[in-house]
Amino acid sequence: MNQTFEITRTSRKIVSQFLDYYSLEQLNKIPEGYKNNLIWNIAHIVVTQQLLVYKFSGLPMMVSDELVQKYMKGTKPELDATQADVDEIKYLLLGTVDKTEIDFNNDVFKNYQEYPTSTGFVLNSVEDAMVFNNFHEGLHIGIMMGLRKFV
Repeated sequence: MNQTFEITRTSRKIVSQFLDYYSLEQLNKIPEGYKNNLIWNIAHIVVTQQLLVYKFSGLPMMVSDELVQKYMKGTKPELDATQADVDEIKYLLLGTVDKTEIDFNNDVFKNYQEYPTSTGFVLNSVEDAMVFNNFHEGLHIGIMMGLRKFV
């Protein structure tokens, strides 16, 4: 699992660069032909990891219910994110990975509720969830690479 965590960390470092190099206005802009923006994709990555790993393991998540409702699958930006929102998302972007690795190494994950993903994978364990999460984050990084050209 060390490599899985290393891949996640690398993914998150790439994503955090968007927060460092794009203005709040750019992060919130929804280009023509898109239904979401950079900050939605970043927050969605954080929320999805927490749902896949913690919720389906029956454990408390680091993200609030409000964040989940705003950024889970099937949502779209309703309001612009504030700088405070961006700061929270940036903290969670890296902090959630650190906590997940600590919890995994401390054998916190005992149970897992099977979850069939919308892409056809069936997750049967927290290890499956973590590997799939890297795939999911890669998809959204690709979307963000396209979005950035228009903001």
